[in-house]
Amino acid sequence: MSKEVRVSATDRRPAVRAFVEQVMGMPISVHVRALDPDRPDVQAAVRNVFAHLRKVDDVFSTWRGDGEVMRLRRGELDPDQAHPWVAEVRALTDEAERMTGGVFTSDLVGPDGSRGWDPTGLVKGWAVAGAADYLREVDEVAFSVNAGGDIVCGRGRGMSGQHTPWRVGIQDPTDPMRVVAVVEVLDGAVATSGSAARGAHVIDPRTGTAVTRSGSVTVTGPDLTWADVWATACYVEPTLEPSDPAYVVAHRVD
Repeated sequence: MSKEVRVSATDRRPAVRAFVEQVMGMPISVHVRALDPDRPDVQAAVRNVFAHLRKVDDVFSTWRGDGEVMRLRRGELDPDQAHPWVAEVRALTDEAERMTGGVFTSDLVGPDGSRGWDPTGLVKGWAVAGAADYLREVDEVAFSVNAGGDIVCGRGRGMSGQHTPWRVGIQDPTDPMRVVAVVEVLDGAVATSGSAARGAHVIDPRTGTAVTRSGSVTVTGPDLTWADVWATACYVEPTLEPSDPAYVVAHRVD
């Protein structure tokens, strides 16, 4: 069930409403700024955001035995019969491996102990970027969608003037109560990769082992799919910089 939280409201000034649901094993929040964030079209778009993310989880989860990724790995599903998203995401993981010189990988050991194609390192950013498109079709709103620290910010139709940027705090990986930097975003994405929240879960494909060092890398850019890829790759290899100049390492914590 969606949890709705009223954050602030002032007559004829934009108010912010937050919606939170548990999807893909994490709380995902949608913040909408508008003169009336209770409008039916706003709430319908938010419902579509969460529905989109649940569908992505149905298709790509490696924790669910009936998900399409795991059925493909077991040979129980013909690739031609898979959801069209599967081919799209497979092409993206192949491109991510090429763009990062192999530092990003989708050849991983899954929760069942088998090795195979696993788009986990890319699909969350791709899913949130796609879900945010529902909010871009809403009139006169600004929004922020946050999935475990990977964030998309943007504006709906007709929101052409300046509005207050979203301020995204970067958490100190050694102290969850401390913010080490703040990134301001109007339209774009912020992604952070590290071991503080989930432990040593990022795999270095050159060694086949998890990256165990502390620290984190935060990348900003126009699209969360690629901000997420570059954050992961730059965390795996600290000397790496994004090859696409649209993406920038906004902060490193060593």
